[in-house]
Amino acid sequence: MQARRLLLDPAIHEEFTRLKNLVEEKDKKVKELQDNINAVSFTSQSKMGKMIMAKCRTLQEENEEIGNQANEGKIHELGMKLALQKSQNAELRSQFEGLFKQMDKLAGDVDRSNELAVIMQEKLEEKENEIHRLKHDMEKNSPVEEEQTVLAAAAATDIVDGGDDIVDEVTPIKVKTEIESQLD
Repeated sequence: MQARRLLLDPAIHEEFTRLKNLVEEKDKKVKELQDNINAVSFTSQSKMGKMIMAKCRTLQEENEEIGNQANEGKIHELGMKLALQKSQNAELRSQFEGLFKQMDKLAGDVDRSNELAVIMQEKLEEKENEIHRLKHDMEKNSPVEEEQTVLAAAAATDIVDGGDDIVDEVTPIKVKTEIESQLD
């Protein structure tokens, strides 16, 4: 009863309420400080430590799974790039082989052309030698044949010019037959 009378007194009531609120604040602060102490003095054997360790293991497993998936994606991508490079390499190799065969064929054609050019050069030299020999033989011929050659040349010129001059028709034929017999 006396306590009731004291609570009825407004000044005491005010002091009592203030002290009660102060105790509640101090209790909250004590709990907060105890939580801080528990956090600082973390051990893997404590209840909180076991929960944190379990959470860390779960997160680590999730990270490994995500890493494996990322690596599998990269490996798959690299595999695709490798396959593409291999197909391009095979295509370039076949094109190179085709070009190499073409170059061999062209080299063979060039060799044959060179051989043909050498043969033609030899034939040309033989013909030039034969022409030179025939000219030499013609120079050795008698003056009569030279006269016939001049008459033949004049007849040929006359035929080309229109034929106003009178030329012996037999002489050009003789010269022609003599030259043909020397060419054979």
